[in-house]
Amino acid sequence: MDEQQPSRTAPAPDGGAGLPADPAVTAPTTSPPASDAGPPALVDPGAVDTSVRTPQQRFRTFTGILVNTALANVTTSYLWFALTFWVYLQTRNVIATGVVGGAYMLLIALSSISFGTFVDRYRKLSVMRFAAGFTLVVFALAGALFGLTPAAWMTDLTQPWIWVFALVVLIGAVVENMRNIALSTTVTILIEPDRRAHANGLVGMVQGLMFIVTSVLSGLSVGLLGMGWTVAVAVALTAVAFLHLLFLRMPEEVRAAATDASGGFDLRGSFAAVLAVSGLFALILFSTFNNFIGGVYMALMDPYGLEMFPVEIWGGVFALGATGFIAGGALIGTFGLGKNPLRTMLLAVVAMGVLGAVFTVREWAWLYVAGIWLYLVLVPFVEAAEQTVIQRVVPLERQGRVFGFAMAFESAAAPVTAFLIAPVAEIWIIPYARSAEGSARLAPLLGEGTSRGIALVFLVAGTVMVAAALLAFLTPVYRRVSAEYARAAARDAAAKDPAAQEPSATNDPAARTNTAQEDTATNDPAARESTAGTESSVVRSGATRDERSGQAQ
Repeated sequence: MDEQQPSRTAPAPDGGAGLPADPAVTAPTTSPPASDAGPPALVDPGAVDTSVRTPQQRFRTFTGILVNTALANVTTSYLWFALTFWVYLQTRNVIATGVVGGAYMLLIALSSISFGTFVDRYRKLSVMRFAAGFTLVVFALAGALFGLTPAAWMTDLTQPWIWVFALVVLIGAVVENMRNIALSTTVTILIEPDRRAHANGLVGMVQGLMFIVTSVLSGLSVGLLGMGWTVAVAVALTAVAFLHLLFLRMPEEVRAAATDASGGFDLRGSFAAVLAVSGLFALILFSTFNNFIGGVYMALMDPYGLEMFPVEIWGGVFALGATGFIAGGALIGTFGLGKNPLRTMLLAVVAMGVLGAVFTVREWAWLYVAGIWLYLVLVPFVEAAEQTVIQRVVPLERQGRVFGFAMAFESAAAPVTAFLIAPVAEIWIIPYARSAEGSARLAPLLGEGTSRGIALVFLVAGTVMVAAALLAFLTPVYRRVSAEYARAAARDAAAKDPAAQEPSATNDPAARTNTAQEDTATNDPAARESTAGTESSVVRSGATRDERSGQAQ
């Protein structure tokens, strides 16, 4: 797809550790339809110079950024998991945990477009540094709030303090997600196109490590240290990540690429960037399938696990299941996503729906842990497939807004299901399943136990997910997105191997003229004689030159 060419291009800001003033806005002109357009082209090609270093050196820089982002994600997830555990243990209320989890996803949905706008307008490392510094300040504020508030007020749902504390923690965790959008664009800058799926698989492995570490540490921290020391540990780790980030360099990004992004919340530009690629909006819809069932898990998975295990053991059990994240990322890093990542993504969603439906049909610990492990093996496939397609078909100067729009749209699905299912489960489904009548009716299908109501919710949600993903295979949009990705992959391959572009010479008018003249000469007898005479003259002329050269010697 051809990038929209601006009528005027102003230099983009250099971008230090903070965020500088707005760059001048470029006014786009009309571009051809996405289906007829050529390969993505940078408006400001001088902003990125990949010739500065070798691919191996760029990959080492990407590894450093990935490790730093992993530390930041571990810290925020550690505190968020701990907050979820602590809220449930203090209140024993499923609605409270559903509100905390739903609020997190809702805040991400509301802020992601702004995050994507800033990523497009400023240098990627500058955005990461800003997010790290902001999160550090907010986590420190949360620690001060927890330390100064009486403990009795913090455990009373009728008081505002527990909700204020949770909101402050969630704001810091949400802003840290700006780094994840920037990380996806650094893959485009630093990694060769045919290796991006593998790099996205490494991102999945890091997420798996994050789940393992945070699950173990969060449970142990809440159970042994308490919430106050948990916040203190999070502040210290955030400070370490921020300091390390100050020493990272990415010389390939000479400056922030000139872009048509404007303001702090470029909703119109984000939507236009998504619609500029045929079927991209449908890809975001496909990825949202994963989040519908994710909202159910967000609200009910921890209560189910905490009813089955003590909090210290539950953290370790979930960590064991989270090794599936590493296994899934390793599979992608080794084998990639195949020729059609979208097909791979939908197949993974189907399998996730099946697992979500059956992994709690009996209240068996091994079945629950195995189901979590297999489910998390598939999560990196869904996320890496979407990122790989966007990195392939969307120009760099628009990727921040596209990733932000996708995160906002997909994150909005989980809060809806979390906010809806938590009260429904707490008020109607769980009491019914624990009653004598409900327990007797559910026993043939779901067995017996204290959490059969949650198991019923999982069964219904997984069945809906499978049906939705299978129907997506039959849509024309699925075929269009697959075709768009195949065309982009072919263009990248042709750009990497110039010899592959030789057949396209027939598209050049001059080449077509020469070819037509040669064909005419072949078919016309007079032309053949003229051509033969010309060739004879050339041969005689060459022989004469050779003879004179021999005499001179």
